[in-house]
Amino acid sequence: MSDNHHEEAHTGPIKNPKQLLVAVLASFVIPIFAIIGLVLYVTSADKPAAGAVNPEKAIAERLQKVGMVEVRDANRPLKSGEDVFKAQCTACHTSGAAGAPKVGDAAAWSARIKTGFETLVQSALKGKGAMAPQGGGDFNDTEIARAVAYMANASGGKFEEPAAPAAEGAAAPAADAAAAAPAASR
Repeated sequence: MSDNHHEEAHTGPIKNPKQLLVAVLASFVIPIFAIIGLVLYVTSADKPAAGAVNPEKAIAERLQKVGMVEVRDANRPLKSGEDVFKAQCTACHTSGAAGAPKVGDAAAWSARIKTGFETLVQSALKGKGAMAPQGGGDFNDTEIARAVAYMANASGGKFEEPAAPAAEGAAAPAADAAAAAPAASR
C-alpha cells in the first residue's frame, strides 16, 4: 500500500484539553444557575400565606368543630298550633307558595284531611314536595303536630290538638291509676 495513507482522526468541536474542561464545567454549572433562577422566579411572586389575610378566621376554620351540640330546655312550655303556624308555616301556607295549600281553603285541604292526621303530621315532619322536613327544627314533633291540627282545622278538619307528652316516670303511675279506677268501680 502506499506511504501516504494516514489515518484521519475524528474531528469535533473540542480540539484541546482546555476546551474539554470548559465544556464539562459548563454542562454542570449552567443547569445549576438555571435551577436557581427558576426557584427565585417562582418564590418571588407575591402570594399571601395561608391565613395571612385574616389569620383569626383561618385559625378558626382549621380548628372548626366536627359536630355541634345544642342544649334546649326540655321543660319549656310547648307552643300552640297557632304560634308554630305563625313562626314556621305562614310563609308558604298563607300565600300558597310552591303549591302549598292555603290555610282556610277547604277544597285544597279536603283530600289531605281525608288521609288522616298521622299522615299529615308525617308529611310535615319528613317533608313533601317543595316543603322541607320540619322535624328537628326550632319546634319539636308535638308542636309541629299542633300546627298541622291548627291548619287542618282552619280548613275544615276536625282534629284534636295533641297534648304534651307525659314524662316517662309520670306515665307509668298514671297508667296504673287509670287501670285501677275501673276495677274499683265494679
